[in-house]
Amino acid sequence: MACAGVHRLSGDPLLAEHWCARLAAAVAPGGCGCRVLLLLAGTETAAVSGISAAGATPASRRRTAAADAELLLLGPAQPRPHALPPLPAGVSPALISRVVVEELALAPLVVDLGAPLAPTVPHLHLGQGPARCLSSGAALAPDRVARLLALGRRWGERLAVRGAPVLLAECVPGGTSTAQAVLEGLGVPAAGLVSGSLRRPAHQLKARLVRSGLAAAGLHPPAPAAAVLAAVGDPMQVVAAGLVQAAGAAGLPLLLAGGSQMAAVLALALELTPPPLRPRLLAQAAVATTAWVAGERGSDLSSLLAAIAQRWGQAPLAFAAGLRFVDCLSPELRDYERGYVKEGVGAGGLALLWELSGRSSSALAIACDQACMLLRSQAQAFDASEFNASEPAV
Repeated sequence: MACAGVHRLSGDPLLAEHWCARLAAAVAPGGCGCRVLLLLAGTETAAVSGISAAGATPASRRRTAAADAELLLLGPAQPRPHALPPLPAGVSPALISRVVVEELALAPLVVDLGAPLAPTVPHLHLGQGPARCLSSGAALAPDRVARLLALGRRWGERLAVRGAPVLLAECVPGGTSTAQAVLEGLGVPAAGLVSGSLRRPAHQLKARLVRSGLAAAGLHPPAPAAAVLAAVGDPMQVVAAGLVQAAGAAGLPLLLAGGSQMAAVLALALELTPPPLRPRLLAQAAVATTAWVAGERGSDLSSLLAAIAQRWGQAPLAFAAGLRFVDCLSPELRDYERGYVKEGVGAGGLALLWELSGRSSSALAIACDQACMLLRSQAQAFDASEFNASEPAV
């Protein structure tokens, strides 16, 4: 069975088995393959002190998306124009994603929808700058939301014609905060459930920002999706929701690679989809994250998915990859086991795709260990700021 050994977090078991079988067939020898889209964006929410660890400082977080995209496409052995921002601990999840796309011979398309700095690798540039802080209640201009939604729907329709499953990944520092804001704006009680890059999610700070943003916009949940996005969203969410809505309605398998942020994208797509078509969408789209997000004590993805099911009447498909770093030699990877970093750049979804291809999670951990050692040696040769000393274990 395609789902054998795969950890299902949510959704009907028969739908899950069918979805896994379709993805496994796509990445099998002779299969149609899987299209990988990495959506970069920014939000000024990332500059709020204490909101994110996707870079140790607000200034360093401005280059996170560009640096992660460069690592994904160039790999750890090559010099990259934007050094990875120093982290409180751990290493960018783009390293995990790079290992998978290289082994599975995937060709990611990087799309810049509004990152603070553009990556220097080949990419599609559609950005008009980051969203404003969600606390403003005016994160995105309504006409920008309309244009980006239309763009996402066109992409979804075109990708459905091609037929290959699509894996959506993201890199948006501050994006778990906009995810919580969008979910609450749609009427999903998400406070205290949403994960983040910090070792202990900043639940109180996020809640204050969300309350401020929704109040400033005059929104009373549940509010229309477009209004919520304009008030408290980010550009990645808009395009991804439109794409998922259109491609899912057309029957294309979709792997939403991430945790809370992709749960918010799926919620948006559900809200945008007419009720009779929602079961079809939920049969095509699945959220896939890492074991570190799925098992995090400071958040609760399973309860968040249950709240989405309560809101729209059917449990979404969701999985957790089996990848663990307990036995890795690299301390930066073992930091994941201590609660740092956890997810990003599609790491969880790509790790799940690795498993569906018939490869073992232990083999992926070994490959990541080797890649991390290579990255460390490259950083020492070109820019030692890519690694900080890990904090002592507690």
